[in-house]
Amino acid sequence: MAKKRPMTPEAARRIQSAADRKPNSKTAKTGFKQRAQRAADRNRKNK
Repeated sequence: MAKKRPMTPEAARRIQSAADRKPNSKTAKTGFKQRAQRAADRNRKNK
């Protein structure tokens, strides 16, 4: 089982960039890039 780590702004940017490069990918189509950004914002506020 993978170790859970909080979403960082850097990780969210990598996810968004990958989704933007490949708009037909699963990441782009499922809205994961938006969820990643929200999680990064939430984690930044909670620090």
